[in-house]
Amino acid sequence: MKKWSEEAWDVARPTYLKIIEHPFVEELARGTLAADKFLFYLWQDSLYLAHYSRVLTHIASRLTEKEHIAAFIRFASDGIEVEEALHGSFLKGDVPAPEEISPTCLLYTSVLQAQATAPVEVEAAAVLPCFWVYQQVGRQIIARQQGSGNPYAQWIETYADPSFTEATSQAIGICDALAEKTGPETRRRMTDIFLRCTKMEWLFWDSAWYLESWKI
Repeated sequence: MKKWSEEAWDVARPTYLKIIEHPFVEELARGTLAADKFLFYLWQDSLYLAHYSRVLTHIASRLTEKEHIAAFIRFASDGIEVEEALHGSFLKGDVPAPEEISPTCLLYTSVLQAQATAPVEVEAAAVLPCFWVYQQVGRQIIARQQGSGNPYAQWIETYADPSFTEATSQAIGICDALAEKTGPETRRRMTDIFLRCTKMEWLFWDSAWYLESWKI
């Protein structure tokens, strides 16, 4: 029997392939991405992470295994520390106001927050794409870089870093452990939300590519 994570990745793979083929990701790898698009992405990512860290902490409060609780608390703490340092280097310490959130960022964070009343297995599966997709994309970009001097190398190296790979493996392992102890209906819901949030990852990059704004 396949692990839940293997089944979920098989379902989400077509979306992942569209992510690594997206022009935002391709130009990021080449170092030719326009600065305004990258800064738009970071601006929205900063708003996203403020919500994401709270979701990670909420998941920790619902888990029962001590090792799982400790891992999610660490994910939240490490994520805030690493991302704040990364954003500080590019955003020069500027902090976006909550009302500057884009439609896509608002949608993604709302999807995550809506899982607060779902089974904890489903809520954990919802945050997994932010680990797994980024880790895989980081590896792809590293492999596709052309020469040195990429102005976005610091961002790229963060998500291709071995410590982030280790955290991703831990998050996958926890989701698999949770899936093993639940029934087929909850397992199906885990897969559904994993796919939906993988699609949210695609939308996030796409919104930065087009410098998305509110129409009214």
